[in-house]
Amino acid sequence: MSIQSGLPQSFNPDAYDVIIVGAGYAGATCARRLAEACGYKVAILERRPHIAGNAYDRLDDAGILIHEYGPHIYHTVDDRVHQFLSRFTEWTDYQHKVLANIHGQLMPVPFNHASLKLAFGEEKGEHLYQKLVATFGENKKVPIMELRSKNDPELSEVADYVYENIFLYYTMKQWGKTPDQIDPSITGRVPVFVGDDDRYFPAAPHQGMPAEGYTRLFERLLDHDLINVFLDVDARDLISVNSDSLLVCGRPYGGDVVYTGPLDELFGSDLGALPYRTLDMVFETLDQDQFQPVGTVNYTTSEDFTRITEFKNMTGQVVPGKTTIMREYSKAFEPGSGQTPYYAILEDESQKLYQAYRDRVRPLLNFYVVGRLAEYRYYDMDGVVASALALSDEIIATNR
Repeated sequence: MSIQSGLPQSFNPDAYDVIIVGAGYAGATCARRLAEACGYKVAILERRPHIAGNAYDRLDDAGILIHEYGPHIYHTVDDRVHQFLSRFTEWTDYQHKVLANIHGQLMPVPFNHASLKLAFGEEKGEHLYQKLVATFGENKKVPIMELRSKNDPELSEVADYVYENIFLYYTMKQWGKTPDQIDPSITGRVPVFVGDDDRYFPAAPHQGMPAEGYTRLFERLLDHDLINVFLDVDARDLISVNSDSLLVCGRPYGGDVVYTGPLDELFGSDLGALPYRTLDMVFETLDQDQFQPVGTVNYTTSEDFTRITEFKNMTGQVVPGKTTIMREYSKAFEPGSGQTPYYAILEDESQKLYQAYRDRVRPLLNFYVVGRLAEYRYYDMDGVVASALALSDEIIATNR
């Protein structure tokens, strides 16, 4: 592997079997598999000055390992994804836990046995819990819509509390919506966990943090003689597409292109920009060992930020007398502003717009889209890797 900033004057796209746009999970996974399985020479074009995409982590001035683009918590039920990534890192035994700050009281989320007793008091909370157990059984996630469907005033009281104190204001901040604009189908899926497991991902058999960080994982993932990474390169300056041709550096390109960026940007958003939510992340280093008891605290009834992350609680890093926290402020994404698009707004109109862009590249047999931005989907990290593994399977099968 070589990593360099900018393209050399001698760069020749025809010297590569595949050009990959983006050095995040989707691009790096495809690069490694195509280099290994097909012997492809791979060029990765990355707009940012670093690899690892939104999973990029680094040491800040206090020596704290921070996640530059917000907390990334590894968890998966996909054995293939876990086996693939485990080639490039060891994992810690971190189990993610989240607390909600509800009027100053910290309660586990998803809402569980302990949360009930904190919200309703020891006696009433236990009574409500036993009713939930009798109705649904233990260790079950029950959507609040299902609680309401029982026509039981006490179960409806639990559903109303969770909706108002866990979901409503947090969702308004996260998505910039008023209560009447929030899709009832989403509201109904908000769960109560009937049990004592306070992990955020109790069903994931594989979870933890990469022992040396995400950036180190990517360095190993991309460490292959056939992979060259070019940072600070905007692929839109090199690649152009229309319904019947793919040009790289102004000439027809006969290799494959794997594209992981925003699909509308490839066309100058000429049909309109795909809508996203973005985040302002405010980091603060404090002169204390620990700020909060868990990695993430959601502010569900107060404050204009959505949550606070404390990185040492997730990484297990030991830095006495210092800790770094990060507050997240959600807002609308402004195209062309340099902001990072985080969350696709998956409504009917935006989905139709995405499909119009997607239809433009469908006729190109050597142009592939994969990943959170290119597929205009909300993916966790493991979902991105799974999609990239599936795409690389397809490319490998057609080139053997």
